[in-house]
Amino acid sequence: MARRQGSGGPRVLAIVLAGGEGKRLMPLTRDRAKPAVPFGGIYRLIDFALSNVVNSGYLKIVVLTQYKSHSLDRHISKTWRMSTMLGNYVAPIPAQQRVGKSWYLGSADAIYQSLNTIRDEKPDIVIVVGADHVYRMDFSQMVQQHIDTGSGATVAAIRQPISLADQFGVIEVDEADPRRIAAFREKPTDPVGLPHSPGEVLASMGNYVFDSDVLVDAVTKDHDAEGSKHDMGGDIIPAFVAEGSAHVYDFADNDVPGSTDRDRGYWRDVGTMDSYYDAHMDLISIHPVFNLYNYEWPIYTDYGPLPPAKFVHGVAGRFGEALNSSVAPGVVISGARIEGSVISPSVHVHSYATVDDSVLLDGVRVHRNARVKRAILDKNVIVPEGAQIGYDIEHDRARGFSVTDSGITVVGKEQEVTL
Repeated sequence: MARRQGSGGPRVLAIVLAGGEGKRLMPLTRDRAKPAVPFGGIYRLIDFALSNVVNSGYLKIVVLTQYKSHSLDRHISKTWRMSTMLGNYVAPIPAQQRVGKSWYLGSADAIYQSLNTIRDEKPDIVIVVGADHVYRMDFSQMVQQHIDTGSGATVAAIRQPISLADQFGVIEVDEADPRRIAAFREKPTDPVGLPHSPGEVLASMGNYVFDSDVLVDAVTKDHDAEGSKHDMGGDIIPAFVAEGSAHVYDFADNDVPGSTDRDRGYWRDVGTMDSYYDAHMDLISIHPVFNLYNYEWPIYTDYGPLPPAKFVHGVAGRFGEALNSSVAPGVVISGARIEGSVISPSVHVHSYATVDDSVLLDGVRVHRNARVKRAILDKNVIVPEGAQIGYDIEHDRARGFSVTDSGITVVGKEQEVTL
């Protein structure tokens, strides 16, 4: 049972699972781990998880990495520095083969192979979160429910229409106690709606709270279990459900300071290129679906010593402007028109070019008279004068670009663009 330490509450360690390979986000994950993928102009995906943990008041954090982790490790080491005098830290920990010659076999195995971090810190409670979702969440409220219920494991869940149940790990609750998990089912085709809301299900968000000793025991048993896939959602949580000691935390109950009616309860799994693109479009409406301008619950990051964005030229036909868009520091819009787009640091768009409904990552260059529409351009892509991207999908494919199911053209990092 987690214990409180006077008014200071329990000792809490946060573990961020950041080993995701992100195959469905190719080519953005060709050279980087999924949590290191840039998002929203100035951020990395992992910044959202780390900001939520820090804003919740938990300042001892380990980040478990594995695939292509250099970019992620560099970002953490440059950005996420806290007071060592007070014992606070964000520590990236690579796979270390501490208990054998295998790398992490799953999320539960990642924790098992990193149990030294729990033993060293001696927390009362461990929060386990994913590193590749876009959302705001106050984890202290989930921890408080965990303590109040006396649960061994608490799973955060977001309400989804029952028609989408086959896309999620779905939590079925006990009718007598709606906070207790009766069943945990992976992508069910015959879902059971909530007792008080039959048209909805609770989908796991991949965020968990455990009593520390209970988690250590669970992943240790799982390590020796024959046939286990060593997965937190697929193996560990179902074991707690079978014991009757798992509870659900309804994300709808989470009250984040500064939230608006429009963005309260927002959570986006950016696991595909289409969802990654859609999440960017959520940022730039007049009243954003996800509001980056919430100063009461900031998303922390570091984008370096860049100058302000600059818009130049103001004569007919050569007007530097950006409408319904987000423009990062270091950007120069030189006699070009940007609309409905997210423009990342140090992008330069030259005269008479247009960029519509697109996401441009750091250092992209769009030269004169070029046109970009419904596209994602990774870092340092150079669009030559007069080139077009997103206007002829078959031509895009022929040039080696990826095209999503919804018709978004994706150009990989430093990939050559020809006419």
